[in-house]
Amino acid sequence: MALTKERIKEKLTEKFGEQLTDWQEPYGLLTCTAPKDFNLKVLQFLFDDDELQFRFLSDLQAVHYPDNAGAELAVVYHLHNLVDNIRLRLKVFTSVLQPDVYSATALYQSANFMERETYDFYGVNFVGHPNLKRILNVDEMDYFPMRKEFPLEDQTRIDKDDDMFGR
Repeated sequence: MALTKERIKEKLTEKFGEQLTDWQEPYGLLTCTAPKDFNLKVLQFLFDDDELQFRFLSDLQAVHYPDNAGAELAVVYHLHNLVDNIRLRLKVFTSVLQPDVYSATALYQSANFMERETYDFYGVNFVGHPNLKRILNVDEMDYFPMRKEFPLEDQTRIDKDDDMFGR
């Protein structure tokens, strides 16, 4: 019997109850949110359960929501069950002031470079990561470039003619 989204939601709700929230299916992709302290517990359950078998981490990234006070950074896991060819998205939110999230590298080796890249661009500190350092940007950077903390353009520039840019 093929695994369904309803069965995945049912099994996760049985195991974690009200800890998992914000169930959605945008574009047909089952999505839920977990507390940041539960990310490894949920990932471990999804990996170990004989029926669920989410044993492939296809993507891990972050999103910055500057207006979401106390939960500005979202770490998003995209998991794939290769047996039943079904996908799941798991989100955990953390504060930009204390961006600590447990590392998934012990469970998914593919998380290694994805977590390093997420740290490099968003500043998420993956606790327990074996080698959490910048991967693409220079080590001297003291900021995280993908956060929406900087203006898109310097409004004081006088060396540009706005008419050339259709403004």
